[in-house]
Amino acid sequence: MTNQILNSTNKKPFHVAIIMDGNGRWANKQNKPRFFGHRAGAENLRSIVESCPQLGITTLTAYAFSSDNWGRPRQEVKMLMRLFNTYLQTEIKNLIKNGVKLTFLGRRDRFDTNILSKMENAEHATADGAILNLRLAVDYSARDMIIEAVKKLGTVELTRKSFSNALAKAQHSDPGALDVDLLIRTGGEKRLSDFLLWECAYAELFFSPVMWPEFNPEYLQSAVDDFKHRERRFGCIPKKMVG
Repeated sequence: MTNQILNSTNKKPFHVAIIMDGNGRWANKQNKPRFFGHRAGAENLRSIVESCPQLGITTLTAYAFSSDNWGRPRQEVKMLMRLFNTYLQTEIKNLIKNGVKLTFLGRRDRFDTNILSKMENAEHATADGAILNLRLAVDYSARDMIIEAVKKLGTVELTRKSFSNALAKAQHSDPGALDVDLLIRTGGEKRLSDFLLWECAYAELFFSPVMWPEFNPEYLQSAVDDFKHRERRFGCIPKKMVG
């Protein structure tokens, strides 16, 4: 399975990005508070992360908290930060055990010092992970990151490579991180919501009606299988079609 998937992308690593949508609606359908759904979504992320290596996925970027999410009700934001803090406390040992390198994309100046310290400690503790590169986008806006990247370029000649490097610095990501191969959005919505706009230039898009807390590894397998059957041309015409 792994070799088949990697061969279908013609490059490594196989990079999947996920917009984890539908937590609140999933909770509402069960007559539970929205936070119940966010907690279930965080638990589901663990199972998805653990399933990635078996599917040939070596980079997973998950949209955890957008910059626009600060505009949600204060109590919900407070609970989300508490959940994030708990994740940083409980998941690190498991990530290290499974060879997962954890990094965070986005702004860092709006988190309190306690959470920021735990984020940095988590990145340091998991830095040697070589099985999966897990990137969590928190306080993230692709448009804001693009603006910051332009500021960082200064007098450097503007090329795709120089911009990509500047973007990596702006959003605290690995300079060598490749473009997204497959973007998945759960919850039934069909939009990018300001997520990885530069990196998704040629990403294959997969929209699932399944709410994130129920998007288990079997659904991820289905998305990967769908990806494997797509012909990626990157704006070119395959030789077999010329003539």
